[in-house]
Amino acid sequence: MLQSRAWRHFQMRLAILLLCATTTPRTIKAFMSNPTDQSSHLSTLGNLIPMPVSVQPGGATFTLASDTKIMIEATNDELMKIGRYLSDKLKPATGYELPVVAAAESAASKNIVLTTTGGDSTLGDEGYELTVSPDGVKISAHQPAGLFRGIQTLRQLFSPEIERTTPQSAPWTIPTGVIRDYPRFVWRGTMLDVSRHFFKVDDVKRYIDLLAYYKLNRFHLHLSDDQGWRIVINSWPKLATYGGGTEVGGGVGGYYTQAEYSDIVAYAQDRYMMVIPEIDTPGHTNAALASYAELNCNDIAPARYTETKVGFSTLCANKEMTYTFMDDVIRELAAITPGPYIHIGGDEAASTSHEDYIKFIERVQTIVQSHGKQMIGWGEIAKTHLLPTSIAQHWTNDGAHQAAEQGAKIIMSPATKTYLDMKYHPGSPLGLSWAAYIEVKDGYDWEPTTQTPGITEKDILGVEAPLWTETILTMQDIEFMTFPRILGYAEIGWSPMTGRNWAEYSARLAIHGQYLTALNVNFYRSPQVAWLP
Repeated sequence: MLQSRAWRHFQMRLAILLLCATTTPRTIKAFMSNPTDQSSHLSTLGNLIPMPVSVQPGGATFTLASDTKIMIEATNDELMKIGRYLSDKLKPATGYELPVVAAAESAASKNIVLTTTGGDSTLGDEGYELTVSPDGVKISAHQPAGLFRGIQTLRQLFSPEIERTTPQSAPWTIPTGVIRDYPRFVWRGTMLDVSRHFFKVDDVKRYIDLLAYYKLNRFHLHLSDDQGWRIVINSWPKLATYGGGTEVGGGVGGYYTQAEYSDIVAYAQDRYMMVIPEIDTPGHTNAALASYAELNCNDIAPARYTETKVGFSTLCANKEMTYTFMDDVIRELAAITPGPYIHIGGDEAASTSHEDYIKFIERVQTIVQSHGKQMIGWGEIAKTHLLPTSIAQHWTNDGAHQAAEQGAKIIMSPATKTYLDMKYHPGSPLGLSWAAYIEVKDGYDWEPTTQTPGITEKDILGVEAPLWTETILTMQDIEFMTFPRILGYAEIGWSPMTGRNWAEYSARLAIHGQYLTALNVNFYRSPQVAWLP
């Protein structure tokens, strides 16, 4: 049954009472920094997601005005780009020009200052200090990435209407205070499977924008699988032109040119998000095997595949041609991927013998290294000999502790908690349920350091939430399955573990429904959350 508005507001107030009874002084101080009813539309230092490390309210307000400027350090092109990003985000709803001006800080009264001069190095590369006073706003950081993260916090201090793309009449007033913030984990990401169903560049860019709003910094792109190969490899052109020509259900599929892929990478870089390309091998390779017969042990190319069963395909581990192929693919991908990682898959290789699997992964690991990259693979790679620089992505009962024992870091993506393609409940219109039903609370209410026996915080690189696309056809589908669960994963990856609890978080999440609405996100309105009207 649908909840009445009165019942939802009762739940919200109950969550606030629970917050005061169960959370740390830091969180209480942040949440109660504005004495206004928390079910209102007014901005507050306590509505932020992810929750910052430290919040000290100031008790007054700052108002953005039509003559406000964004001030940056002189002759700094990177800060100019960040300043224009902020201006572009605030301009549509406010109607203000918000010019970006290179000028001395002393001239910054009533303006927004972005600076790395004197930035606190103890906050790390992504940390920032955001100071709001009645006279202006200042974001300082040790590195430009920290300024970008601080901008996302600043956006959330305004009322949700700030995210509209048309002029709004809301007062652009935010609370004063000081926020000092930095991430818990270096890896906070998601994966998008464009192989089972293909998504065009504009959809991927929109997804990146929405992820960046919640301070995610890793975008794992699953570029090949049984159903489709999605990136041009110049030395093996049929991979894209033939192997990319279908998808689950028999659609036309598609692929990215290397220029389009580079455009996605650059777009993500401008939002301080790293793209990690994945070519899934030695299994999940039917699209490649169908494109080139010589990659098959019997030299016979199979038909292209449009269903969802897994575990039936494998590259021929005993052919030298296979490693020529892998070297060419990795070389071309490495050349257009500025980040340090190449993901080689390694999961569900049921048709590859144990001996062949070990031979393949260990040889491909050296190929990845030869092109100046670090290998990432799904958890099954832990049964091979890993270099300490390689990374295992934990998703099931796959012996991740074996990887940690070899010195490899772990990305935590437990399928029962983080798989965005899992249904919310049995009646969900999209998704699967082989791992679990993952309601919003289930996705938030877990801890990476206690999830898997033998894996501790020192072993963990971070958290990633994958979205496989067997049932996902459109951008609206992506948004429905990702939001609001991704907000919880963002907080698990960024915020301190101490004081994190569902009752307090769900109260903030209820408010963020208004931000998601303003951003025009097709999000799932979970009955576990007392969403505001």
